Amino acid sequence: MTQPYVKQTIENEVGYIEFFHPAHNSLPGDILAELAQTITNAGLNDAIKVIVLKSGGDRTFCAGASFKELINIDNAETGKAFFSGFANVINAMRKCPKFIIGRIQGKTVGGGVGLAASTDYCMATKFAAIKLSELNIGIGPFVVGPAIERKMGSSAMSQIAIDANSFYPAEWAKQKGLFTYVYESTEELDEAVKATAEHLCTYNTEAMLEMKKVFWKGTDDWDQLLAERAQISGRLVLSDFTKEKLKGFK
Repeated sequence: MTQPYVKQTIENEVGYIEFFHPAHNSLPGDILAELAQTITNAGLNDAIKVIVLKSGGDRTFCAGASFKELINIDNAETGKAFFSGFANVINAMRKCPKFIIGRIQGKTVGGGVGLAASTDYCMATKFAAIKLSELNIGIGPFVVGPAIERKMGSSAMSQIAIDANSFYPAEWAKQKGLFTYVYESTEELDEAVKATAEHLCTYNTEAMLEMKKVFWKGTDDWDQLLAERAQISGRLVLSDFTKEKLKGFK
């Protein structure tokens, strides 16, 4: 079994940040914290002009938060801390002064959809179906909601949040503005991501920084907003309904 990791490589001024967890890339707190820090550091690294966010493995981009950790939450404080994991990564991406390109090679669930929505330019394969499954276990996509709504609109976000059992195809996600392009294979996706990222490196970094500020206009309160949202999830996860539902996953 492969060990979980977050790693960064730099190639032709592009910083590739890759995360991995053997459980379908579902992310526990320590990996989320490391991912947020790696994104922040890459934003400050002069050797990097553009960032690519990707995950290891070929089937799933990210299955959201770690169920193993979720099952063990027994108080509101721990709950809030758990759900702050994705909030911190989203805020790191929002504040990062560089464009972040998303490389979404496979299925994406819950927090993973939030990560995809927080990239500045997101490219995927046709296998990258998306799902917000939180309502299934008695919580909701509260932390990732603002990022998804910002990218896809309130109507699309509420549709997938309510229809918590269904995977929506990559083509649908493209129509709703989450993905810019959908490719037939991972090979094609990787080629396109590399070409796009390296081309962006030829642009004026100052212009890109100013554009990034424009793209994220109106999100200055997200540190507080996402913390409040994490608190809601942290409270709901302690409900009898959710505790009962989670037993089925043990």
